[in-house]
Amino acid sequence: MIPTKDWLRASWGAGIDLLRPVSDRDTGDALSHHTPRAPVVVPIRSLGATYRDRIAAHLLALPPADRYLRFGYAANDDQIRRYVAQLDFARDEIFGVYNRRLELVAMAHLAFAERPEHSQCAEFGVSVLGKARGRGLGARLFDRAIMHARNEGVHMVFIHALSENTAMLKIARNAGATVERDGSESEAYLALPPANLDSRVSEIVEQQWAEMDYRLKKQAKQFWDFLAGVQEVRQGVRAARHQSAE
Repeated sequence: MIPTKDWLRASWGAGIDLLRPVSDRDTGDALSHHTPRAPVVVPIRSLGATYRDRIAAHLLALPPADRYLRFGYAANDDQIRRYVAQLDFARDEIFGVYNRRLELVAMAHLAFAERPEHSQCAEFGVSVLGKARGRGLGARLFDRAIMHARNEGVHMVFIHALSENTAMLKIARNAGATVERDGSESEAYLALPPANLDSRVSEIVEQQWAEMDYRLKKQAKQFWDFLAGVQEVRQGVRAARHQSAE
């Protein structure tokens, strides 16, 4: 769990960062920095059914190779749309990370078992856009999903992945999961401890922080979009004046 002072420092840093205008060269990720700064707290939101279109847009943006690793097969656009349409938000939990452009750059699906006799089990899957790689978002989403799974009474989390998906299997191994390989596919399973006060409070704090971060990003984006519109109008007026002067 991140100390309170680090939460505050990270919150202040994120707030200052939102005041920067988004340039065309900016990937839009508030976590992208080239200089050392306060410990980064990744705001991870729980996504409901109203975000189905954004989830679809995120998955459709994955290149063929990433789709293959995420789904275990070369999923085409229609297959991805069917997958998103069948997401059960009442049963499962979807987590997402947004950048400064409010683009969903990383998401995780924690799927709970449908059968009552398997209610203490869940399966984890994750995807991260290429421009957001190398920042530990997959690992942070895994940690967030594990925290939620514990608080929901899950005792075992499974990860079914292709053996060549080394990034996902590394996340599982680092968390203490047992990984068993069967040819081109691998199965990882992680036994979870029971929920406690720390896990429950941590989830509440993380969710509140993520909601606040999203609202700040939304307000900042609206502000910069407004300024861009004003600038466009000014340029149009100047161009009209120039033409009339000629």
